[in-house]
Amino acid sequence: MPRSEIMKTEALDNGIKNTCDRVDTDGKAYHYTWSTKYDGKDYAIRGNPEADTSAIKKIDANTVVEVWKKAGKEVATWRVTVSKDGKTHTVAGKMKDAQGQEITVDYFYDKQ
Repeated sequence: MPRSEIMKTEALDNGIKNTCDRVDTDGKAYHYTWSTKYDGKDYAIRGNPEADTSAIKKIDANTVVEVWKKAGKEVATWRVTVSKDGKTHTVAGKMKDAQGQEITVDYFYDKQ
């Protein structure tokens, strides 16, 4: 799990662009980006050691389901919900750690 993380999400035509700056529990910093459309297809993630593709499907105006894969194998599935006022977003689901063990994920982001 990250020690800290700053996520920037921008709207694109029929999709989103994410930029993430993360510091892991060992203090190693990562910068990664990905742009994804709401079509459920895999799109490349650049710079993320945990996953190399992301696919999203829109559930409603504020919610998507996202699947991350590494080397073609699913490593995370979560539901991402943005509050109606746009000030917070939550991520809830499951992912696999470096040892392949499944863990529950609950992230909460505040708009800065």
